[in-house]
Amino acid sequence: MGRSRARRTLGALATTASLVALSACGGGGAEADGTITLTVATFSDFGYKPLIEEYERTHPNVVIKERISQFDQHHNQLSTQIASGSGAADVVAIEEGYLPKFRAVKDKFANLADHGANERRDEYLDWKWQQATLGTSDFVMGYGTDVGSLAVCYRKDLFAQAGLPTDRAAVSALWPTWDAYFATGEKFRAKVKDKAWFDSSGNIFTAMMNQTEFGFFDARDQYVGDSNPKVKEFFTATARATAAGQSANLQPFSQQWNTGIKQGRMATMTCPAWMTGLIKTAAGESAAGTWDIASVPGGGGNWGGSFLTVPKQGEHVKEAAELADFLTSAASQKKIFTGPVGALPSLVSVLEDPDVKGAAQDWFSQAPTGEIFAASATSLKPSYRGTKDQQVRIPFGNALQLVEQRKADPAAAWDKALAEAAKNLR
Repeated sequence: MGRSRARRTLGALATTASLVALSACGGGGAEADGTITLTVATFSDFGYKPLIEEYERTHPNVVIKERISQFDQHHNQLSTQIASGSGAADVVAIEEGYLPKFRAVKDKFANLADHGANERRDEYLDWKWQQATLGTSDFVMGYGTDVGSLAVCYRKDLFAQAGLPTDRAAVSALWPTWDAYFATGEKFRAKVKDKAWFDSSGNIFTAMMNQTEFGFFDARDQYVGDSNPKVKEFFTATARATAAGQSANLQPFSQQWNTGIKQGRMATMTCPAWMTGLIKTAAGESAAGTWDIASVPGGGGNWGGSFLTVPKQGEHVKEAAELADFLTSAASQKKIFTGPVGALPSLVSVLEDPDVKGAAQDWFSQAPTGEIFAASATSLKPSYRGTKDQQVRIPFGNALQLVEQRKADPAAAWDKALAEAAKNLR
């Protein structure tokens, strides 16, 4: 699921000694009585427990075990397991940001097209399906789970204090573009000097970059971060707003970040669907009705979302593919969305389901989250991720932190980002 760094925090809560022990073992096997054991590896809680129980009831010869680990640990372990040829779970989740990394070794994964995946092509959002096929027509890397379509969560009380509208439609109209968003931030800061406009420059830059068709890499997988004008435009706009005091300078998903949310230190946050739960948890029940949700600048966007893959090294590839298919089916995605996890589905029919599209969150001032996030997901165009996308994104985030820490101005930070990204590509 699309939690990116947030998964690291949530995953830490779910990891136990028994799960660590499981991670040292390989995929499932077969018992003497014919029972098949399948393992499913994810980062944090994907909401699969009730679905697994359902699957085991209808498949009495199958026992399913979950492995849950932290975000980076999960993907780093998978890299090691794929390289060594052993140890991977039968079904493994891969977050969209890491998917390009495993594109280079796709021959180590089952081609789900051989297991009927192409029959589900029309079920998916077009851009989600394109991510799963890695730009080919004959290879399906994984079944899409959720999407992290973007919106902006905002504090109504702080908007009122600044003399800005608080109605979500009027708020959405404030920022059709990112330039308008930053301009509104200037107006806010002129009236409310002790609060920031947004939580983190890194989160803003990530949201902006995730709206581009091509960001750090072109369609040939060539690095263009130093020549794509959009990269410099978005970086510079974010850095300048940060230097002007619009950022709360909080490290995303840290305890400091949680405290900042609880204390109301920022008026807005870029808000993928999965972040609503994090904001609610950090702010607490006493803040119910204080927050609301508006459209994201730029018209649509995505941050996060995962895929269930099947490594070839498993003993039961066919059965694992069937399980991955079930866990990502329309019925399963709807149950996950309406359950505690609330992950936004990646299937068109589920996004259009009245129970999903009509969903609202009481805590967020009755915001119609199903409608808002579904509109964002369906209006998005695919954002290409290069094979080394993760390696080059990190330096740009680090450079923005230097601006937040008053250790570099926007121009110097840009030069630093380019230099460090070039090193990481060597």
